[in-house]
Amino acid sequence: MDKEAGNDGLLAKGAAGQLALALRPPASVAARHFVAAASNALARRWLNQTGWPDRRLLICGDDACGKSHLLHIWASARGARVLDAAELDMADVTALAEAPPAALALDHLDNVSSERALLHLLNLTREQRTTLLMAARLAPVRLPIILPDLASRLRAVTTVRIAPPEDSLRFTLLLRLIAERQLVVSKPILDWLTRNLPRTGDAIVAAVERLDHAGLAHGRPLTRALAREVLAGLLDESAADTL
Repeated sequence: MDKEAGNDGLLAKGAAGQLALALRPPASVAARHFVAAASNALARRWLNQTGWPDRRLLICGDDACGKSHLLHIWASARGARVLDAAELDMADVTALAEAPPAALALDHLDNVSSERALLHLLNLTREQRTTLLMAARLAPVRLPIILPDLASRLRAVTTVRIAPPEDSLRFTLLLRLIAERQLVVSKPILDWLTRNLPRTGDAIVAAVERLDHAGLAHGRPLTRALAREVLAGLLDESAADTL
């Protein structure tokens, strides 16, 4: 985690330490539960400034990298309405036209259900001078958009990518998810999981879910052998014997 944690308006001071110590931190998108790190520093800087080109910004990154969390933090701070692109339709666009918001956040752009509605939304927000934040797994140039006009408008949006998580962030995420599920995991096994899980946030989320589903939250002792069995196919097997 970098030195910017706690002083940029997106993370409360001391929050990173609380993640490791709390027995069951609430699962939320509140600012105090976001873990600032070098991998998300660029996105945080963009979200803390105004004057985006054309009043639009798109943050992208892998699953569980924190992009949706940042989108909700920004929306809460700006009083922006949050929409899910997977549910966006023309009724939403009509409602926005009747009551234009000053700021709008659109999550899960990759899963847009109506390209027509999204195109109209982009046109409407430009006409209304609405500040628009979007989040997606992929950059606009990689999105499988069919409508040419929509594709060109999305490619023109300033895009900021969240980098893969560094080791300190992965370890903090692992601690947080384990605490939320009240799993009992020894320090050697924590270190082993950190070393041998794929270096992505979604791999850590999937691993903890598997361990929890295996009943480890109900007092069964976790050993490396049991962890390897539960996490079959997910571990980096080339290094998985180093406990």
